[in-house]
Amino acid sequence: MKPLEPNFKTADLVDQYEESVRVCDPLFRDFGGHTRFHGRVVTLKCFEDNSLVKATLAEPGHGRVLVVDAGGSLRCAMLGDLIAGSAVEQGWAGVILHGCIRDSREIAAMPLGVKALATHPRKSLKRGEGQRDVPITFAGVRFVPGDLVYCDEDGILVSEEALCPDH
Repeated sequence: MKPLEPNFKTADLVDQYEESVRVCDPLFRDFGGHTRFHGRVVTLKCFEDNSLVKATLAEPGHGRVLVVDAGGSLRCAMLGDLIAGSAVEQGWAGVILHGCIRDSREIAAMPLGVKALATHPRKSLKRGEGQRDVPITFAGVRFVPGDLVYCDEDGILVSEEALCPDH
């Protein structure tokens, strides 16, 4: 049975908490089976090498959201169906990727939130390079590990504190 998506709207959250939220520039498309998702931020900074993405999403997610600064590269995919499937099995709420994914049809059928720039059929390199749990900035927003991120059809916003009673 597919888990239910959270019941919030980013537009309402921005209206209510405008002074305390950071709103991403509208660069991202929805690719996952869940368009509405939220959770604590885990960050990665890696360019055209998805080794850390794979390793991180193989760990227990506990409802967190992996936020990946892939440098906005449009030359390869940083997430595919096998890694996304691992994220679902491990309990991740979603992935925000400043880069590309592949296997979009399969990912669309998964109970996982996925926001990315585009799709690309080429896989990434595997060099084991990158950084984890560091502040990253893209789409006009700074993401800090432990922040809360809220995503839906209207966009992505980031907050240092929970904005909904059940979050």
